[in-house]
Amino acid sequence: MPINRLPAIVVLILVFAAQAMADDARTLRVGSKRFTESYVLGEILAETARRAGVVAEHRAGLGNTAIVHAALVSGAVDVYPEYTGTIAREILKLDAGVPLDALAARLAPLGLGASVPLGFNNTYAIGVRAALAEERGLRTISDLVRAPDLRFGLSQEFLARADGWPGVRDAYRLPQTNPRGLDHGLAYEALGAGRIDAMDVYSTDAKIRRHGVRVLEDDRRWFPRYDAVLLYRADVPVRFPAAWARIAALEGRIDAERMIALNAGVELDARPYAEVARAFVEAQASGQSATGAPTASTAGRASVWSAIVAPDLARLTLEHLALAFASLAIAMVVGIPLGIFASRHRAIGEGVLALVGVIQTIPALALLALLIAAMDMIGFWPALVALALYALLPIVRNTHTAISGLAGGLRQAALAMGFRPLQRLRYIELPLAWPTILAGIKTAAVINVGTATIAAFVGAGGLGDRIVQGLAVNDTRLLVAGAVPAAVLALVVQWAFDLIEWRSAPWRRVVRG
Repeated sequence: MPINRLPAIVVLILVFAAQAMADDARTLRVGSKRFTESYVLGEILAETARRAGVVAEHRAGLGNTAIVHAALVSGAVDVYPEYTGTIAREILKLDAGVPLDALAARLAPLGLGASVPLGFNNTYAIGVRAALAEERGLRTISDLVRAPDLRFGLSQEFLARADGWPGVRDAYRLPQTNPRGLDHGLAYEALGAGRIDAMDVYSTDAKIRRHGVRVLEDDRRWFPRYDAVLLYRADVPVRFPAAWARIAALEGRIDAERMIALNAGVELDARPYAEVARAFVEAQASGQSATGAPTASTAGRASVWSAIVAPDLARLTLEHLALAFASLAIAMVVGIPLGIFASRHRAIGEGVLALVGVIQTIPALALLALLIAAMDMIGFWPALVALALYALLPIVRNTHTAISGLAGGLRQAALAMGFRPLQRLRYIELPLAWPTILAGIKTAAVINVGTATIAAFVGAGGLGDRIVQGLAVNDTRLLVAGAVPAAVLALVVQWAFDLIEWRSAPWRRVVRG
């Protein structure tokens, strides 16, 4: 890759990324949190809008309440399913039991609306292995005071929420002090295997019956009602009147038993959540009663290969490549000059290398969370900045090493020939240092392709979407369907850079000359 072509290639990559991720004002963007029920409800909303002739996009599994709400406020999504208790306590910081119309009045000055109660209450609860509950005589949450040795595995959001573990622990004066943080979907498997004794559950979880979980009675009535409603930007009914009319017609159409059946269609029957949602919407349109039971044509678990080559593979791969290579382009534009600067000013250069090294040690999710807060947005752009920061270290370090390692006699010879500093850099130093710089770019590219899967946790898309969904519904097929293409993509990128290195090797240039 000749040096003089690099700026044009960088510009092309950035233009492609911008076009690939451009927002369409005519698209209704539906968000959802990272658990089965939210996935299904989000897809029901998107499919309902499509039946009205509106282009709808479901940005699935964006994360916890804070992230999805930030996406709504920033305009990254237009609507998502939420719960009244969460709106009251987590978003508006109110006491429990506030009616929906009062919540809507509080949200209006923020440019948001809340309405369309779907018909069920999905409250938090504490679940214990049924055999252990019977042995210890555990019937209510108050009974946990008598069992301080129980091993709790709680979802990360429940551990942090005011209406989660901190509140229920203080309200009931529970003695358990060190619960483990555990993904909600995996917690059921851990409970069934006896690795934990208790977990937080949602009352509409399909796995409660399957895993023999006893839901303890909230005898102090501490948990508020969590009636499922829609939280949306105030202009959505005006921007999408036809779609909103159909979405509003969902009011009261999903009771608790039906929601459990829909969740079971995903978690127990291993059907894609989009298929379960589509069946529900079709049944509603035809006036039939929709359940989560699999039909004869869709029953059973699809093969891992069919999950890998699913129709969304091309779209997810393009999103993944756009994210990985756009961030690589930014890292090259910043990192190569920074490495050159560090090689020219050795005292400052040590600090530059230390700084980019420290950035590399920050956990990916922590860095994404910091960038979301700093940029006040989610999705592609925070992920792009995070990946660009991660790619800096190998590029800066290799550029610094390559330029610093050039013989001093070369510089003296260039000076004797009348080369100015920029001419010396362009015609002598960079060409000689290029193989080492390219090796750093290759390392950064491979790192970016792998790390880009983490970006799906904040709605940036790519092959990580499948991994996030697989974790949410505890589906190994989806995990493999996301991990295998990402690994193959990393190998292809590495082989492509190996070919570029071979073609740009000095001995190749001599032979061609």
